[in-house]
Amino acid sequence: MDIAPAPEREGRLAGAGVELFARWVGDGGPTVVALHGGPGASHDYLRPQFDALAPGRTILYYDQRGGGRSQVPPDVPLDWREHVADLAAIAGAVPAPLTLLGFSWGGLLALLFAIEHPDLVARLALVAPAGTHADVRAKFERTLAERQARSEIAAARAELSRSGLREKDPDAFWRRAFELSVAGYFKEPGRARNLTPFRVAARAQRAVWESLAGMDLRPRLPEVAAETLVLHGRYDPVPLESSEGLVALMPHARLVVFEDSGHALYAEETNRFVDTLDAFLPRGR
Repeated sequence: MDIAPAPEREGRLAGAGVELFARWVGDGGPTVVALHGGPGASHDYLRPQFDALAPGRTILYYDQRGGGRSQVPPDVPLDWREHVADLAAIAGAVPAPLTLLGFSWGGLLALLFAIEHPDLVARLALVAPAGTHADVRAKFERTLAERQARSEIAAARAELSRSGLREKDPDAFWRRAFELSVAGYFKEPGRARNLTPFRVAARAQRAVWESLAGMDLRPRLPEVAAETLVLHGRYDPVPLESSEGLVALMPHARLVVFEDSGHALYAEETNRFVDTLDAFLPRGR
């Protein structure tokens, strides 16, 4: 899909005691708050594909605390409650109730927010959401590790090491190394080239998962009254039954399975991703 540039601007948003880097993309229609994954990543790797949803609406991206351009001092907490508090602060600057569009960990963050602040959420679009309990997360980690250990990926790593590309073209080397580091997320490893490269801040990632250790959201999911659309790739290392369980427990949720995708389905079946969400997300005239 060719994605035409949409009007955009950068700025800062007030979180819960921290400043967060933000980007608005779109023509001034209803605001959709996009929540990136990681944890500890930045919003950049959702682009440009998520930008294709901007016509008729405004996509508000922000880098979550501790990642991207929202760095914080070492003593600032980074647990899940702080991320929910940041989103609650952002909600004060966005017409309520919110529409949240979350990918991976961002989908789980959207659910946590909807549970904590049900009156502030109208719609949830959850794209390949992370698991809501430890068993799902453990199965995801095992599956991803198995995929990353596949012989073709190991061979590609060895070839890259022998290529001399690190010295000849460091940027190209890093790009290829990144593709191989995320290849296991995709149905076909070569599709990793469709994903915008990003880095993950280890402290932010560790802090979130440690704070969620032992948590099981399933008993609280029936409380989520927001209209919810869940997108999940058939070949996602996050098991499909995770999203099936979500929609079974949430009163106003439905699931769309992307049969030709892994985890980053927006970079694998982009046209279907855009068409599906364009029909669900609010938009202006």
